[in-house]
Amino acid sequence: MTANDRVHLSAADARALGEAAMRGAGFDDDEARILTDHCLDAALCGYEYSGLPKLLNVIDEPRFGKPRKPVAVTKDSGVAAVLDGGNNNGMIAGFRTAEETIRRVEEHGLAIVAMGNTSMTGRSAYYCEMIARAGFVVIHTVASPPSVAPFGGTRPVLGTNPIAFGFPTEGDPLVIDMGTSAFMGTDLQFRARIGTPIPEGVALGPNGHPTTDARVARQGALLPFGGPEGGYKGFGLALALDALGALAATTRGRQEDGGYMFMAFKPDLFLSADDYRREVSRRIETVKATPRREGVDEIRIPGERSYKTRARLLVEGIEIERKVFDALGRLAQGNLDHGA
Repeated sequence: MTANDRVHLSAADARALGEAAMRGAGFDDDEARILTDHCLDAALCGYEYSGLPKLLNVIDEPRFGKPRKPVAVTKDSGVAAVLDGGNNNGMIAGFRTAEETIRRVEEHGLAIVAMGNTSMTGRSAYYCEMIARAGFVVIHTVASPPSVAPFGGTRPVLGTNPIAFGFPTEGDPLVIDMGTSAFMGTDLQFRARIGTPIPEGVALGPNGHPTTDARVARQGALLPFGGPEGGYKGFGLALALDALGALAATTRGRQEDGGYMFMAFKPDLFLSADDYRREVSRRIETVKATPRREGVDEIRIPGERSYKTRARLLVEGIEIERKVFDALGRLAQGNLDHGA
C-alpha cells in the first residue's frame, strides 16, 4: 500500500469530515456529532476498522433510510427500564441509552436498562468508559443480528455478541470489551470494503467451508471464539448474551434478534467511591507488578494501549484509506451513492 493510498488527517479535520458526511446523509447536527465522536474515538484508540470507515457502514446498513423516531422509554419501573431505539442507528440509540442509564443510577443508585429496535451500536467500550467516567460500575451486553454460526453449525444464528465492563479508578477507567466471535464483524466489513483477506479459521463461506475471503465470509458466517475445538466457549457465552438481549424483545419486530443491556451501579452501595477507586487501582498495580516471562517488556491492562494511542493520535492525527476519504467527501455533498 503506497502513501498515495492513505490520507493523513488531524483529529479536528477528521471530526469535521465525519460530521459533514453525516449531515450530508441526512442526520441533524447533534446526531452527526454523536456518530462522528464514536467513530473518531475508535480511530484515535487505534481501531481503524471501527473508525471513520464505520460511518460508511451507517449508510450501507439495511435499516438506513427507514422511518425513525426519538429513543423513548416504553417500560419504567424506576431502577429498571426498557427503551425503544426508534430505528435510530445504534451509535445514537446506544448513546441515549447510556445517558439514561447514568441518569437512573444517579437517582436510584443502580439501574438495569434494556434497549432494542436498533442495530450497529459500535464499540461497547465507548459506552462503558462514558459510564465509568461518571463514577459507576457498568456491565454492557449485546445480542446483535445473526452473523455467527453456533459451535458445529454452518449458518449464522447468533451475533458477534460482545460483553464489556467499566470500572472507575484513580486514573482512566478500567474498561474490558470482548466479542464472542473469532473475528470482529466490523473488521470483516472493513476488509470486504477494501479487499483484504481475513485470517484462517475464523469464518465459513455460504457453502459451509472455511474461507479467508472477507466478501465470501459476509455471505456465510463467522465462527465463535475458541478455535475449531474450543468454539463451544464462545458459543456458550454468545448464547447467554442472546438470552439477556431477549429482555428487549417487546421493542422489536418478529424477525429481529437484537437486544442491548446496561447494568450499572454506584460503588458506594458497598464502600465509599474513593475507597473503591483506590482498591481497583491497587489491584491493577499488583497485576502490573507481576514478574514477567522472558521477552515480555510490560504487562498491559485491557484498554491501556487504547488510552496511550488516543493521547498520541490526538496530537499526531490519524490516517485513513483514500477510498474511504473520498467516499466520505461524496457523502458530505449529499451523494448517498458514496462509491466505496
